Parts: sequence; C-alpha cells; structure tokens
Amino acid sequence: MGTIKPYTKEDGKTYYKIKFYIGVDPLTGKQRDTTRRGYKSKKLAKEALARFELQISEGTFRKQRAETFQDVYDLWIVQYERTVEESTFTKTIGIFRNHILPSIGMYKIDKINFDVCQKAVNKWADTLKNFRMVKSYAAKVLDFAIKHDYIQTNPFALVEISLKKRVKFDQEDEPENFYTKEQLIEFLTCMKKESNTKAYVLFHLLAFSGMRKGEALALTWRDIDFTKNEIRINKAISRGKNNQLYVKTTKTGVARTIRMYPETSLILNEWKKHQQDIYLILGFDTLQPKQLVFSNEQNEFLQPTKTRKWLEHVLQKYDLPKITTHGFRHTHCSLMFEAGATILEVQDRLGHSDVKTTMNIYAHVSNEAKDGAVSKLETYMTM
Repeated sequence: MGTIKPYTKEDGKTYYKIKFYIGVDPLTGKQRDTTRRGYKSKKLAKEALARFELQISEGTFRKQRAETFQDVYDLWIVQYERTVEESTFTKTIGIFRNHILPSIGMYKIDKINFDVCQKAVNKWADTLKNFRMVKSYAAKVLDFAIKHDYIQTNPFALVEISLKKRVKFDQEDEPENFYTKEQLIEFLTCMKKESNTKAYVLFHLLAFSGMRKGEALALTWRDIDFTKNEIRINKAISRGKNNQLYVKTTKTGVARTIRMYPETSLILNEWKKHQQDIYLILGFDTLQPKQLVFSNEQNEFLQPTKTRKWLEHVLQKYDLPKITTHGFRHTHCSLMFEAGATILEVQDRLGHSDVKTTMNIYAHVSNEAKDGAVSKLETYMTM
C-alpha cells in the first residue's frame, strides 16, 4: 500500500505527495519506491494512488520521466549543489526562481525549441544587465537533459544575442562610485563626529586597505599583525542557505597579506581596546583567539546590510556625494593609482584573480592615475 503525506510549499499552501512500491530493481534486486507530488487535496492524491496501483497490478505502469524544464531543473540542481560554494548555490537558485523558471519552467522538455529559447533570451536582455549569465544557467539544465537522453540538442546554442544596447546616460553623467582624496577625508571627518566608533573604523579600513566588505567582516584579531603592520586576508563571510551567514574563502579562493597604512594600524589598535571595554559590559570576552574585529551586539557576525544603513545616515546628514560600501574599494584603487601604483601592484593588493578586473577599474576611477610604486601611497595619503 502507498502512503499519502501533506507538505507545504514556499507559497505557504499545503499540497499532498504519494509514495508507493513499483517493483524490484533488476540491477540490484532491491525493492523500489517512487514519489509523486503536487496534489492540491488529499482526495486527488488518493485517486492518483489508486490509479497507479491499478497500473502496477496490470503491468502498465511506467516510471515517470522528467517531463518539463522544471522537472529537469529539480534533478540538475541537486548535482549542481555539490560543485559550488554555498553562496553561489543560493544566488543560482535565486536566478532560476526569479527569471528562468517563470519564463520556461512549465514547458515540456522535449518541446523546447529555438523559438522558445530566443524569446526567453530576448526578454532577459530587455530587463537584465547580466542576461548572458541567465542564458548560460538555463543552457546548463538543457545540457543536463542531453546527458540523460531527454533531448538530443541544446537550442540555446543557436540563440542570437542582440547587439542593440539600451539607452544609457553619457559616461560623464553617470554617478561615480568612488571618492577623491579630498572627498574621502571629508567623509571620514564627518563619520568620526558620530558616536559610532565601529562604523568609523570599518570604513577607514575599507578605504585604506581595499578589502571587500565580506573580507573585512570576517576578520579576527589574529589576522592582524601589529608588529609587522600587516593584515592577513584569507576568508570572507557570505550568505548561504536559509539566509544564514557563514565563513568561506576569499572570492578568488586565494589568501593574501597586505601592509597596513600606519594610521590604520593605530585606529585598529585603539578600536581593539575600546571593543574590550564595551563588550565586557555586554558580557563578552573579546580576548579569545577567534574574536571578530567587527561584530554585532551578540558578538556574532555583523549583518552586511548594516554598512549601508550607517553609510546612508552620514551621507544624508552631512550632504555628502553618494557612494556605496563597495565604492570604498574603488576609492582605494583610485588613490593607489594616483599615488603612482602599477596595475600589477594594485591587482595584488586588491586580490583580483584577473588583471582585466583591475584594468576595468583603472579605466573608470581616475583620469589622473599614473604608473608608479605602491609605497608612494603613504606619502600621498597624508591626512
């Protein structure tokens, strides 16, 4: 006899699934069960179960194959999860949920042709900046379908990418997501006036180290060597399943050690002492080896969204030029170039795996940037 059980989907609605015996696997000699989902009522599930059991008794039952793109995706995503970082997996699920499955998830897998794929890509191109990435993910599912003999060819391979570009503002009209030396000094001066020492230290560190926000929020005190004036960057926090924060490797998977600007070293040292005092009141011992440099009131990971709130408060209060948290990484890049750093020196300090990334930033952040040495940054950045 089969079983019927209720379950709840993400939309909060209750559905029913059935599980029943379908015979013996000829390869292993073991009993096999199969499951069907998606029944909107228990009555419908009972009727389906009775129908399948009759088919099994008459020898006419055929095990269900993946019929729709959604079916194949459900199989593919299980394998895909084993091959990527948790944060990447979470982002991928979001891409499928928000863009791919609404467009083609309901189509029969063997009926998806060039026209269906071209229409989907055209839609993504009209609304998404990274539509090529979306197309690539959709194509991966069809490649998986080919491996399992559901289809013979991948129609996404034939899709044409339109060269027509959406209207954009002239480059000079686009907001610059970095600060000049003078703007940075003004920002940090205003930030220091606030009572949020933690925020001031964090933004100073981002601007004078070029670290990614996730790398800064994963820092522990043992990553900072005040004797050698160095910071070891070997991890980052990211958001994974169930919206939980976790520690992962750096974006490139490679650790790096950078030299601290002298004032950054002093500010961090002062913050370490201040942190001990305020967290002792909260009941936490910050002298433990794995103590985070920046943590919340529960001495756990600081939510990445906090930096945006801190930043927006100061920008609005003092009427400062708009910039994002990531813009302080670009700011550091710009200032290093203006101080005379070379492309390769900046690439090494920022931890870019590809020099093209550094060159792209170089092309946008400053017209005054010139080649030189990294050591000139200290002389140039006299606060």
